[in-house]
Amino acid sequence: MITATPTPRPHRATPSVEEGNTLDVVETRLWIDEHDWLYGLLKRPENLAPTFRLPDLISACVSAALAPPDGARRLFSYLGTQLVLRDPATARRREAMWRPQYEQLQALQRSPANQHPNPKFQLDQLTTAAVALCREADPSGNLALKHARLNMARRATGRAVPESG
Repeated sequence: MITATPTPRPHRATPSVEEGNTLDVVETRLWIDEHDWLYGLLKRPENLAPTFRLPDLISACVSAALAPPDGARRLFSYLGTQLVLRDPATARRREAMWRPQYEQLQALQRSPANQHPNPKFQLDQLTTAAVALCREADPSGNLALKHARLNMARRATGRAVPESG
């Protein structure tokens, strides 16, 4: 069961560039502890010019978690050692993320690491693990804000933006 739904696009003859960017998001769910951390980051004074919203911050955490060469391995390790021990009935919040990061998680969801004989993790668990790893790597949230800026630049230019410092 995939718990993501593409956000519907309005049918217009000539959509604007802004419409194309703002509607290229996919719905996901995020466990409440990670949602609360991101919401705190959303309200921090460092999050300005521009102010990144939850789809930006969730996507940034996915980018940050998967940026290292062993990012996917670390994500599945977190799922199998930390998230698996949490109450599976934990509350979730419905949120959105940008399509490129959704596609990264979807590839992991379809990967051999998520197939028999391994346990099967859903999109909300993959998303939550990415946010948890980002928070673990930098509780201040500066890493997430850095990746939010990089992702925004990639979306704006339609090409890779090198990661610096």
